[in-house]
Amino acid sequence: MSSYANVLLAEDDVALAQWVKDFLENEGFAVTHLVDGLAVQDTLNDASFDLILLDLMLPGLNGIEICKRIRESSQIPIIMLTARADEIDEIIGLEVGANDYITKPVKPRVLLARIKSALRNVTVVESSDKNALIFGGLEIKKASKRVVLNGKSVDLTTGLFDFLCLLAENAGTVVSREQVFQELKSREYDGLDRRFDVMVSNLRKLLGDNIEDNKRIKTVWGKGYLFVPDAW
Repeated sequence: MSSYANVLLAEDDVALAQWVKDFLENEGFAVTHLVDGLAVQDTLNDASFDLILLDLMLPGLNGIEICKRIRESSQIPIIMLTARADEIDEIIGLEVGANDYITKPVKPRVLLARIKSALRNVTVVESSDKNALIFGGLEIKKASKRVVLNGKSVDLTTGLFDFLCLLAENAGTVVSREQVFQELKSREYDGLDRRFDVMVSNLRKLLGDNIEDNKRIKTVWGKGYLFVPDAW
């Protein structure tokens, strides 16, 4: 059976993980199982997944911390699993970016329905992203916080994504450092902070801007930053 979606299952209860894996694979999913929280981030760096099933109490690194780290750079759907029917756990899990929350023992059909719902919501968000910014081969999907360049996804941190959006929304116009600090940091520019100069350099590398020419995102001496709309 062909894979419906790639699922990363992070669960240290081996017996539970095995039946979940068997059940989902029988439904057409591809499932990768991990038992240690520390392995999750490394695995996400090396492979692409459509959804994460994340146990709250993993050894090495707990589910809350993993979820927080993932949300710094990705909006992949996350469903948290826990043996504790504690409302505080649920609230914390959702506040750090989990899409859904299931209390053990897990019911197979409920799990399947929640997974399909989470995947369906991602599709709906992306297809209805009418505010997406498109410049040639560059597409900035504001609703799902994704960037696609020439058909390939580009992973950006939340800070880089917000900075890119600000520049792109003002395409063709120089955005001053003062404006950047006011809109992204809610404070005045002190005349010394060069963090956004570093971020421009990082964006250029990630978005394939020529290091010598810098045709796509320019630093205008003494004025600020310029996103060139017709250079993509």
